[in-house]
Amino acid sequence: MEFLTHLPDLTAFALTLMLTLLLPRMMERLHLPGPVGYILAGIILGPNVLAVLNPDGKVVVFFADIGKLLLMFFAGFEVDIEQFNRARRKAATFGLLTFSTPFVLGAAVGAAMGYTVIACFVIGAVLASHTLLGLPIIKKYELMGREPVVATVGATVFTDMLSILVLAICLPIHVGGFAPGALVIQLAWLAVYVPGVLFGLSAAAKWLLTVLGTSKAAHTTIVLLVIAIAAQVAEWIGMEGIIGAFLAGVALKRALGNSSKEDTLEVISQALFIPVFFITAGFLVDFKLFFATLRDQPLLVIGILAALFGGKWLAAQAAGRLFGYQVAERSLMFALTVPQVAATLAVALVAYATKDPSGRRLIDEPMLNATVVLVIVSSVVGLVLAERAAKQVALPAAASPPVVAG
Repeated sequence: MEFLTHLPDLTAFALTLMLTLLLPRMMERLHLPGPVGYILAGIILGPNVLAVLNPDGKVVVFFADIGKLLLMFFAGFEVDIEQFNRARRKAATFGLLTFSTPFVLGAAVGAAMGYTVIACFVIGAVLASHTLLGLPIIKKYELMGREPVVATVGATVFTDMLSILVLAICLPIHVGGFAPGALVIQLAWLAVYVPGVLFGLSAAAKWLLTVLGTSKAAHTTIVLLVIAIAAQVAEWIGMEGIIGAFLAGVALKRALGNSSKEDTLEVISQALFIPVFFITAGFLVDFKLFFATLRDQPLLVIGILAALFGGKWLAAQAAGRLFGYQVAERSLMFALTVPQVAATLAVALVAYATKDPSGRRLIDEPMLNATVVLVIVSSVVGLVLAERAAKQVALPAAASPPVVAG
């Protein structure tokens, strides 16, 4: 099939679109989540099977980055501001729990495998964040307004921020020793950045939409501009762009309220950019590497997976019981926090590339390979669990308990 690697760009594009149309529907007929089909398309089109798409190609990388940002943007934009304000304490509480539990378990696994203290902290940070891959499933079942979902979406910001912050602390320590000044500077930037986006960028976006947003084209351009600015500034201060995209969604929700919704951008995102992001996750599936890691480092892989699933489950159960949520709602919180893609890969790849003066990496190749296994397993299992839990939550929606302030 070597000829497939030399397909014309338009032919490769058409083949990609065809698979993104067919495979998600095939997955749904098999009672699997549709996004699993996108990941399967990435496996087929990626470098380890047909090699139709170049994972390092500028267009693919750019589309995937935009899809990742838009996925987080719509997560923020779909949040009911009033309900989020009522549930912000629960979001913060769950965020701290779903960060700290897998963080501690992951660090313990690293210590048991002989990693240094700093490397153990990074391993814990790799497991502590999560990516909202299950968001399309939640939207399909119209559960975005449910308080457990709002709390889980809000918790995403806490986990990603804390994971990146741990990495930002550990990197300079590994390279040149502990520098308290760098930590103070990072926290100061964060204290300025978050309200700056939520209030300052919200006001600027509202003004731009009032002055220039008279057409759909202008409206969509302004929304993309806000996302790009928030994401870029986040990266400038050492955070992940997905944090800025999420906050941009919340900021625009504040600016627009419930009176307007960017349907045009959402349609394009769901048809092109977000599927490409899932497809690039499929690029990571190298079956030789997958099985070699399982063969050579079984204890590391099993320990990492157990720390993730155990930590996220314990956090969802503890928070859910504390808040009085039903069993199905606790299962949904767990399922949404399982997938590890965006911040997880960012932390792992940066840590792997960081060396101390002697040339020793912050995390080694076996840990990086275990992270790839983690991304694959957590993405597929998380999506399957999210589909099942969403169905259970959606069925008794009429009999749901009232929202409790928190």
